[in-house]
Amino acid sequence: MKIGKKEKSGQLYKAILQLRDEEECYEFFQDLCTVAELRSMEQRFEVASLLDDGMIYNDILERTGASSATISRVNR
Repeated sequence: MKIGKKEKSGQLYKAILQLRDEEECYEFFQDLCTVAELRSMEQRFEVASLLDDGMIYNDILERTGASSATISRVNR
């Protein structure tokens, strides 16, 4: 499911694009997300990187601890 373009979601993405460096980005997401949400996004990003590298689901599952459902969702 894709998020439709809405004014509010557009503002979020524009705000992200305004971040200048890693520290500012870190602070932004610390303010915006819970620790669990950040860990989930970090895990999904790692899954996406490993999929992009051609790694298979079982190896990604072992390496990241992500569920097969998460890996499949990221793969879509």
